[in-house]
Amino acid sequence: MLPVTRCDEHLYPVPKFDLGKGDVKDFMNELKGFHEQFYDCFQRSESREHFLKFMAGQFSPLERKSIEPIALAVKDGNVRAMQRFVSDAPWADDKILTKYRSFVNDDLGSPDGALIFDESSFVKKGQDSIGVAKQYCGTIGKVENCQVGVFAAYVSENGYAMVDKRLFLPEKWFTDDYIERRKKCNLPEDTVFLTKPQLAVEMLSAVNQENVLPFKYVLGDSIYGISPDFIAAVESLPDKTYLVSVPKDTRCWLKRPMTITRSYRWGGKTRTKTLLVDPDSKPLTVEELARNINDYFWYRRQVSEGTKGPIVYEFTRRRVILSAEGLPQKTVWLLIRRSLGDDPQYSYFISNASSSTRLKTLVWLSGLRWAIEQCFEEAKTELGMDHYEVRKFPGWQHHMLTCMLAHFFLWHLKIRMGKKSAIYYAVAA
Repeated sequence: MLPVTRCDEHLYPVPKFDLGKGDVKDFMNELKGFHEQFYDCFQRSESREHFLKFMAGQFSPLERKSIEPIALAVKDGNVRAMQRFVSDAPWADDKILTKYRSFVNDDLGSPDGALIFDESSFVKKGQDSIGVAKQYCGTIGKVENCQVGVFAAYVSENGYAMVDKRLFLPEKWFTDDYIERRKKCNLPEDTVFLTKPQLAVEMLSAVNQENVLPFKYVLGDSIYGISPDFIAAVESLPDKTYLVSVPKDTRCWLKRPMTITRSYRWGGKTRTKTLLVDPDSKPLTVEELARNINDYFWYRRQVSEGTKGPIVYEFTRRRVILSAEGLPQKTVWLLIRRSLGDDPQYSYFISNASSSTRLKTLVWLSGLRWAIEQCFEEAKTELGMDHYEVRKFPGWQHHMLTCMLAHFFLWHLKIRMGKKSAIYYAVAA
């Protein structure tokens, strides 16, 4: 169940999606109007027709919403033609995304909006689908043969939507053993290996440079929290605040230790080395720090309403100096969350928010990530986001793009109709 609102605890509440099937009288006519906005993104009229039919199939009551059942279910559908459209026909992908994000801004845009980065996994059989490999699959919580996508979502007081995507390609896909598979999957020749945080940086840069969708906050889990590339990318953007998870072994100081820089010669050159003045001034792990904080400093907050009653956590925060290779680096907020009970479980977050930032703001930000999880849940449950059977790189991109557009289209209907809904406090359970 989604979190419950508490108006004194957050900067803004986030609505949930609650549009019912009976709320829209002329659904297909509205869908055609939405699709007309993308007509100039396709070269042929046949592609425009397939684009509409494919998305119409995503909204259908079909049990499985992959290409073949959709093509068989829609009027005048053709399986082979639709397969070619999704995997091989030219799409103006960048143009579609730019138009799409302008629509997201029209309905959801806010100067206090947040970009959220997260992965979603898709279990797959066989070895021929682009990017498939034995890797951690978050959907089932273990290593399995799957594909992994990195996604960006947008959330504001008006709602939430996915706004970009990248397929993660494991490093072995760039070895000589995979040359033929890369060709069969139509992977662009200039594609290079990028980590998940580096893919997120690409999306962050694209959204920022496009300057269509306003945002103030950037959120992510510990994969991004421990990535120097990701943190540096956010910090390079003026007036952006990040809050990201970090693992329990992250090291820090409560007080910046003194350092000294010494010169030495090596290889005929003069070099410098920075050392701690007091070698015994070793950093603590955030776990050690958390377990030694007196109960006086923990603030109890109800963060959601579960099936068995209210879910409550306790929070505290500290200004800390992060350690990198045993030396002091940047000063950040460390937010700590713990569960109640005799054996509390801890979660840790860091943020570059200003020193005057209040605890309630950090608590609120720590929970906004539920919005991207809700995007995945709704797109998979209602739109067949995980039903695809395409093998080629363009096919994966196009399937995910239509899922993003379809999900947002439903949000647009809700907003256009001015439908009021329950408001939910954005702190995840």
